[in-house]
Parts: sequence; structure tokens; C-alpha cells
Amino acid sequence: MDISIWHMIAGAGLMVKLVMFTLLVFSVVSWAIIIMKQVMFRRTTRESEEFLEQFWESKTLSDAYESAKDFPLSPEAAVFMSGFSELKKISAVRNSQQGSETLEMQLATMDNLKRAVRKAHLIEMDRLGRSLSFLATTGSATPFIGLFGTVWGIMTSFKDIGMRGSASLAVVAPGISEALVATAAGLAVAIPAVIYYNFYSGKLADFDSDIENFSTDFLNLIERDFLTRS
Repeated sequence: MDISIWHMIAGAGLMVKLVMFTLLVFSVVSWAIIIMKQVMFRRTTRESEEFLEQFWESKTLSDAYESAKDFPLSPEAAVFMSGFSELKKISAVRNSQQGSETLEMQLATMDNLKRAVRKAHLIEMDRLGRSLSFLATTGSATPFIGLFGTVWGIMTSFKDIGMRGSASLAVVAPGISEALVATAAGLAVAIPAVIYYNFYSGKLADFDSDIENFSTDFLNLIERDFLTRS
């Protein structure tokens, strides 16, 4: 008797095959996301390091803005570009109100800048975390999908036992083994999805911390060297 996994899948019922196909789809999409995120996070880390190095070496914010355009994957670069764009608008308003700007107006413009930086921060975190929810769904759902296939296969096996009128091991074992393959497949899909979801969640938290630190440094720089000028 051929007891290979492929033979057991081929010999399974229609519902179990449908379950296996569903698990295959989850697996293919999950591994595509895992590979995509690995490549993207590696490039993002590299570009962020290069941007920060150039940012602190730049003599003016305009020079840093031109450098930031070369790092499309760097969240810090995106936050800076958004903040710098808002800063230019603030500068235009200040120039038109030269001599009439009050402390309250300066504080209001600083609040506008903070909101622009915060919005860019949230947009970048959403971009970096996109598709990770699918890994979480895969990790939580596929074991139960596989279990459903197993339960269905076992019910079919017991039905066959009743029709044959025999409950010997030779009759029961093939059907049960075919059904259990679904549970094993569900776990095989879920385990790497959970591992990489937790790993990338940790990376995402690191990115969030780095962006927050850069945003704080950038806002402090602006508040100290630009908005405090009278």
C-alpha cells in the first residue's frame, strides 16, 4: 500500500482536497509576503541609515531635502520631507506677517508642524506594516481549517466503515491517515506565519521607535533654530 503524503492527498475526498487547496493558497501568499517584507525591511534599514548620515552632515535643510529624495523607502526621509514642506508654508506665512507675529502664533505654527510630522509618521508605519495582518490571520485560522478537513475526513471514514461493516485497522487506518494530513498541513502553514509575524512585528516596533526619535530631534531642531527667531 502506498502511504506517501501525495497518495493520501490524492485519495482524500473532495472536501479534504478543497481544504488542502485553501491551505496551499494561504501558504503561497504567506511566503510571498514573508519574502517581500524581508527584502523591503532590509532596504528600508539601509536607506534610513544612509539618509540619517546625510541629514546630519547637511549644512542646510534644503540640502537635506534634496538628499531625502534619493531614499524613497526611508521612513525618516518621508517624515522629514513632509515636515520640510509644512515648514516652507510656515515660512511663507511668517514672511507675510513680519513684525506682527506673536508668541501664540509661533506656538500655533509649531503645532501645525508637529501634526504634519505625526501624520507622515503614521502613514509610514501603515506602509511598513501593510500585509502583516494576513500573516496573523494565517497563523490563527489555518490550524482550524486543517482541523476541519481532518474532522470531515474522519466522518467520511466512519461512514465507509459503516457501509463495509468492518472496523479492522486495515479498513480504518488509510482513511484516518488521509484525514490527519489536513491537520499537519494546517500546522505547517501556520507555524512559519506566526514566527515571521512576531519577527516582523518586532522590526516594526524598532522602525516606530527610530521614526519617533528622528521626529523629536527634527522638531527640536526647528523649534530651536527657526521658530524662536524673531
